[in-house]
Amino acid sequence: MTPQRIKALIESAIPHTQAIVDGDGRHFQACIISPAFGGLAALQRHRLVYAGLGGKMETEIHALSMRTYTPEEWAASRPP
Repeated sequence: MTPQRIKALIESAIPHTQAIVDGDGRHFQACIISPAFGGLAALQRHRLVYAGLGGKMETEIHALSMRTYTPEEWAASRPP
């Protein structure tokens, strides 16, 4: 599994989503920005991402650390 493949899986599973993914082939970090996260708690956001990755979390991805943002949260977290 590559970071590019994880990015593609997340972005295709959750409409209007941008994912920035890095990793070493087994351990990955992702920053995911999506309007679909609006009104969802952190656990619900992570479950949405896990659902998009399907069974790959159990087989091909050993660990995925993620930060999730709505577009508004992402804009507010960036320096001016």
